[in-house]
Amino acid sequence: MYYTQAGPEDEPFLFQLYKESRMDEVQLWGWEESAQDAFLHMQWMAQKHSYAAQYPHAEQLIVNVEVVQVGRIIVSRYDDHKIVLVDITILKQYQNQKIGTTLLTELQAEAASTSKSLHLSVLHSNPALKLYERLGFKRTDNNGLYYSMEWNLHN
Repeated sequence: MYYTQAGPEDEPFLFQLYKESRMDEVQLWGWEESAQDAFLHMQWMAQKHSYAAQYPHAEQLIVNVEVVQVGRIIVSRYDDHKIVLVDITILKQYQNQKIGTTLLTELQAEAASTSKSLHLSVLHSNPALKLYERLGFKRTDNNGLYYSMEWNLHN
């Protein structure tokens, strides 16, 4: 597994990744495919702009296995002893293959070696919540929709 910096040439892949991550939900609405695509494109653009505004110095990497793009990870690093995992998304066909676990344990190793804490936010219904808890992340806040979670060497 290796990483490449996301660039304009990766936009089609990033949209497909976002679309796949939301497709199960959107298909339940019974919309035509063109309406689904238009809605998801609008949502993807909104997410992109929101992340850019909230995390202007974040690093967005494409996750590759051999020569195949399988996901993305967005990480924002701060001088005040904090690393924020903004987003991690893996294509469905590559999930449950320890890719997410590897990405998270690498971030945990970075956090430990730099004496920083690692933060993330996760939707209550996201199956990744169990992975985060298994890796030692602790819930620090609950806004009714998302849990804020933190990991540090002392958890």
